[in-house]
Amino acid sequence: MLQKIKNKINIYNKLFSTSTFIFLLILPASTNYKLDNYGFGNGGASNATSTNYAINAISGEMSAGKLSGTSYAIGSGLTYENQANVPIAPLLTNPSSYYSKLHLVINPSNNASDAKFAVAISTDGFTTTSYVKSDNTVGATLTLSDYQTYTAWGNSTGIDIIGLTANTTYQVKIKAMQGKFTETGYGPAASAATVNPTLSFGITTDTQSSPPFSMAFGTMNTGSVNIGPSKIWASFATNAANGGKVYVSSANGGLLSASSSYQINAATGDLSSLSEGFGVQGYSVTQTSGGPFSMVSPYNQSGNNVGIVNSIIREIFSTAAPIVGGSGSFQLKARPNTTARPASDYAETLTMIAAGNF
Repeated sequence: MLQKIKNKINIYNKLFSTSTFIFLLILPASTNYKLDNYGFGNGGASNATSTNYAINAISGEMSAGKLSGTSYAIGSGLTYENQANVPIAPLLTNPSSYYSKLHLVINPSNNASDAKFAVAISTDGFTTTSYVKSDNTVGATLTLSDYQTYTAWGNSTGIDIIGLTANTTYQVKIKAMQGKFTETGYGPAASAATVNPTLSFGITTDTQSSPPFSMAFGTMNTGSVNIGPSKIWASFATNAANGGKVYVSSANGGLLSASSSYQINAATGDLSSLSEGFGVQGYSVTQTSGGPFSMVSPYNQSGNNVGIVNSIIREIFSTAAPIVGGSGSFQLKARPNTTARPASDYAETLTMIAAGNF
């Protein structure tokens, strides 16, 4: 009986050893999604770099896509989260009738103090784009040195973009970055226009507002200083970047009498002590804005000191900056020697010239 039981057990063992088992693997799934693998490998990777390139990513991260509307857009992913704040529209103006520059003030838009900004500029709505370089000129390429901090762009004072074309409308937009993987797209644009170069110049006297201009000394006393009865006025305005000058010269170099062949020569000095002489003395200068307008030596004298006028063209008024409503006046003074020949035709012709330093 025991032998039979053992035999049966042996049979069962043999049957068990030849049995086949089936395992089923069920992966997580839903109607729309399926997870094919539970493995995470060695984890994510970020800031992978080489000598020349760097990649900012996490394995499995969605690298594209954004939520957007008519006015706003929200990006996705780590790179988007690292980006600096997109700068809002800058302030671009032409405060002083500039013909070759415009004034730019960047808005830092709550970026950190070490954030850097690049400035794109265009005349056709960015169909073609140029860039404001680190020396404030405009160039066709953008380099790393052209990204500058808010401080370098002049803080709230701003900078002048120079070397622009006259009578042209420009658009400007800004982007920001703060280290690797932080560069933004460009923000909204601002626009302003340059104007044409201008210069205006006019001459009047105390008694005449239109040419031809003349002034008679009348009878002059020998051995005394005689002052012309009217002042001569020069009006001047220009938007030239470096201002401008007004010049004076004369035909004879003094008061000449053709009938008596005698001349009271022009001179620089004090007519109170000179035995004879003729010259110009500046009287006043003013301006509405800009400038300032100033008298130039040897005409910026007082008392009976005068400056020479002859065939050499000399400055009499000057300004180093654009000016509006510039006005300068001068008077003529003469002292005939007691030996001067009497005559009624002593005369001199003055020429005045104005130029802008564009």
